[in-house]
Amino acid sequence: MKTATILLAAGKGTRMNSKVLKVLHPLGGKPMLWHSVQQVSKASSEKPTVVVGYQAEKVREIFGEQVNYVLQEEQLGTGHAVMQAQAQLEGKADLVVVLLGDMPLLRAETIGRLIERQQANDGPISMMTVVADDPRGFGRVVRNQAGEVDAIVEEADCTAEQLAINELNISLYCFQADWLWANLANIPISAKGEYYLTEMVAIARQQGLPVQAEVIEDPQEAMGVNTRVHLAEAEAAVRKRINQAWMLAGVTVIDPDTTYIDAEVSIGQDTTIYPNTYIEAGTTIGEDCVIGPNTLIRGSQIGDRCQIFSAVVEFAMLENNVDIGPFAHLRKGAHLADDVHMGNFGEIKNSYLAPGVKMGHFSYIGDAQIGENVNIGAGTITCNYDGKHKHKTIIERDVFIGSDTMLVAPLKIGAGARTGAGAVVTKDVESGSIVVGVPAKKLKDVDTEGE
Repeated sequence: MKTATILLAAGKGTRMNSKVLKVLHPLGGKPMLWHSVQQVSKASSEKPTVVVGYQAEKVREIFGEQVNYVLQEEQLGTGHAVMQAQAQLEGKADLVVVLLGDMPLLRAETIGRLIERQQANDGPISMMTVVADDPRGFGRVVRNQAGEVDAIVEEADCTAEQLAINELNISLYCFQADWLWANLANIPISAKGEYYLTEMVAIARQQGLPVQAEVIEDPQEAMGVNTRVHLAEAEAAVRKRINQAWMLAGVTVIDPDTTYIDAEVSIGQDTTIYPNTYIEAGTTIGEDCVIGPNTLIRGSQIGDRCQIFSAVVEFAMLENNVDIGPFAHLRKGAHLADDVHMGNFGEIKNSYLAPGVKMGHFSYIGDAQIGENVNIGAGTITCNYDGKHKHKTIIERDVFIGSDTMLVAPLKIGAGARTGAGAVVTKDVESGSIVVGVPAKKLKDVDTEGE
């Protein structure tokens, strides 16, 4: 059977008190809606349909061709949202799954169980429910003596007896497609002028048709996000899932409660992650690395056997056997080849350091190309910006840069050259020569001037 899926994501989410559409708030480093799209895509081979409304253009910008879109210009309830998808989906699937875009913890396996339940159901609707002591504003599920769903009663309309029911509607449905499209127009308008999808249960019962329900195995999956408090709860749940998955895959996480790993991160076997480490989406880390504590890695590629201690690494690349920190900062475009060492309080931006480079502490390297086995002494600075333009520094292999050297770009230092401590180098340096002083001159020239 073909199964179409509809994600409802048109509402602003006023209780978030935000300029940002609710389902675009970040969760595990990705928009909340992204998590639902991923799980729905695993549960059905058909491309999901997302009902958009408020900030529709931003949703389209983020998700591109991953999903199909339907516009709900006026947000007139969940039933009205599904009505907007009818023209696009009618006649194209046997079953239709409908769920909310603000339930990011739902798993593909749960959606799959619901689909299987409806495939075996003689009636037109199967739904997932949750049993919980905290209703969080969800409607109550009223069952008949046969165990079938007799009604869904919104919390505001519940009697005292119904309020005591702890089985709740989480708005995850699977419909027989032909019946859904034939009966959507029968949804009555509410006192608020809206059309609610829950009315489909009442319509089915009026027709004498059974409605089946299955209680979700993990109540946490039913967590909806309506406020920033809920968002924080969902973030903690997502973080726990991610950390557990990496530990089961062979990564050591010393303290999962203080380790933050986004979705869409890759980590190799036998890498160890220490507390207070943040690894953001788009990062790949190889095997046998030691990361942290107190480290932020953002959108970077880290090779095998690297050590990163109390550092910030942003959109950078480290090859194998690289060690940096503590308190090092790699900025965008930093590329450290095999066996590079970077000391504490160093900073690198838009520069390549070839294999074997040793960079001392308190140094800044920007817009530079550094050759193999160069030693960069403590306090070295590439003066790459003249107030208007950035300029490049080239240091060839086997160069020794003395402590506190100022390299005023544009500049090239030839292979095997050396600079004395405190030198201010403003002109290119020949291979094998030694320069000292302010401004720096060849050592033999300095000796001649002194005679």
